[in-house]
Amino acid sequence: MKTIFRFSYALGVFSLMGAGLLFAEEAAATDLSDNAASVLKWLAISMGFGLGIAAAGCGLGQGKVVAAAMEGISRNPQGAKDMFVPLILGLAFIELLVLLTFVFVFIFNAAFSIA
Repeated sequence: MKTIFRFSYALGVFSLMGAGLLFAEEAAATDLSDNAASVLKWLAISMGFGLGIAAAGCGLGQGKVVAAAMEGISRNPQGAKDMFVPLILGLAFIELLVLLTFVFVFIFNAAFSIA
């Protein structure tokens, strides 16, 4: 498990470093339209990464919540009715984080778009 974590960490670091090399451009005469396009390009990339990280984190969180609820129900089957409503509320609040991230992506896209 430790080697898988190290490998995924190294892959993530190298892919983020590679993105900078992939979008590297030669120094040219800078005017406002080139700078604005460059900012929008990096904003789009960062929004994609942010949404992906939020979705991955919430997916992991939901998995842990459900696993803990199933473990609690297996230890005390009579308590299943008492655990159901807090479980659903917790899952809804976790999913709300992804939905808010999704909304912010659209707000930032609308606010910084060039017409």
